[in-house]
Amino acid sequence: MKKILILDFGSQTTQLIARRIREQKVYCEIHPYTTSLDKIKGLAPAGIILSGGPASVYDPDAPLSDPAIFELGLPVMGICYGAQLMIQQLGGKVEKAEKREFGKADLTVQFTAGIFAGLETSPIHHQVWMSHGDRIEVAPEGFEATATSGHSPFAALRHKDKPFVAVQFHPEVAHTLIGTDILRNFIFGLCDCQPDWTMHSFIESTVAAIRHKVGTNKVICALSGGVDSSVTAALIHKAIGTQLTCIYVNNGLMRIGESESILRFFKEKSKLKVIDVEATDYFLDQLAGVIDPEIKRKIIGLGFIKIFEEEAGKLGEVNYLAQGTLYPDVIESVSFRGEAPIKSHHNVGCLPEIMKLDLIEPLRELFKDEVRELGLELGLPEEAIHRQPFPGPGLGIRIMGEVSRERLEILRLADVIVLEEMKKSGWYRKVWQSFAVLLPIQTVGVMGDGRTYENVIALRAVDSKDAMTADWSKLPYELLGAISSRIINEVRGVNRVVFDISSKPPATIEWE
Repeated sequence: MKKILILDFGSQTTQLIARRIREQKVYCEIHPYTTSLDKIKGLAPAGIILSGGPASVYDPDAPLSDPAIFELGLPVMGICYGAQLMIQQLGGKVEKAEKREFGKADLTVQFTAGIFAGLETSPIHHQVWMSHGDRIEVAPEGFEATATSGHSPFAALRHKDKPFVAVQFHPEVAHTLIGTDILRNFIFGLCDCQPDWTMHSFIESTVAAIRHKVGTNKVICALSGGVDSSVTAALIHKAIGTQLTCIYVNNGLMRIGESESILRFFKEKSKLKVIDVEATDYFLDQLAGVIDPEIKRKIIGLGFIKIFEEEAGKLGEVNYLAQGTLYPDVIESVSFRGEAPIKSHHNVGCLPEIMKLDLIEPLRELFKDEVRELGLELGLPEEAIHRQPFPGPGLGIRIMGEVSRERLEILRLADVIVLEEMKKSGWYRKVWQSFAVLLPIQTVGVMGDGRTYENVIALRAVDSKDAMTADWSKLPYELLGAISSRIINEVRGVNRVVFDISSKPPATIEWE
């Protein structure tokens, strides 16, 4: 099975490149730009993609991949920063642009072959997405422009004799309307790949890898009841059977009836061995007085690890901890070149430096929709697969400010109303995620002709495919009105409901 190698230079959309390629059923892997030439050769890719990134190629400390990759005889595509790096390393010139290009741009295609194969007779115009403050000024010997834009004389280039192509825009994002065509032409045309990577083949290769890694050792799996951990548990159970023990920890931050429902499902309807741990008092004591969201996440993450290691000790010799970590968790938690991460996910950025257990994260490079497809392939029921995402830290990151039993009760009652109304209206499966957030403010209201000074609940509903980007859901006014009316009338301590109409970016899906 042929694969594409992506060298990552720090772009927030690098994984989207992988996603678009996988949508074509072609396998790809992401590796850092520092990957050695010997390792690249060992990976034996059919082609290489150089991702975008936040740096400028002429900076003294610019991230540089080994220029010898251009001597491997492989097709190489540069995207944005990757395009500029290719051009500079092969003898061209990149400079700061007089006019930057950010957002939608009009691309004029002049060469309808190669990555533009299948497009109509040139010149033709297409909407693409630009995000750069530098531009290519001089093409290296052997290169020619294949497309231009209003501010980029070399918006796309190709080498006349070698399989090198470069695009100044981002074909991986939805706003580039011909992006899928471009990537398809690269992977099938230039790289000669075949559409043979499926969830079935992923299961086969991952099961084999888990068996090889684990051997006869024992594994515990952090089971939250969500899609990610459920699929992780099913996949590892397929690989090692009774060597796996799942541990469900009630951290006191779950929704109404959530813990009981999760345990009932896994103990009655699955073949998994599940241990449940009641840890409400422990987590709420640790969170008392804590307001900073990063500290909250780290307390919760470290608390989980502490409990998992304690429970592992009771089972005898356990060597591995399995987690349902996905790529959106990773990219938001891991900084690039020392910059601050967006937020620390409890299972990524909050892990202790020294752990007694080695990690197994078989879904670490997958998106949520791929995980759902994987779960169905593994035979998990649809009701388990199509649940809306629920964060590992639970309601702790949907309460702005201090987490207390009283505030948890308010949010739980509001949250169950949101879910009930979303399901009753048929909107639950139409949106990616919908939930309530308790704000750290109180406002004046009037109830029964009397003044109130009570809490505010924010409604959040978003549309997304992979959690990397999201837009606020355009819920019907009637539905919003029903949710608001029920919360204000049924939840004591709330007198105002607001609706969050922020997209991601600039906001995140969760509030903390």
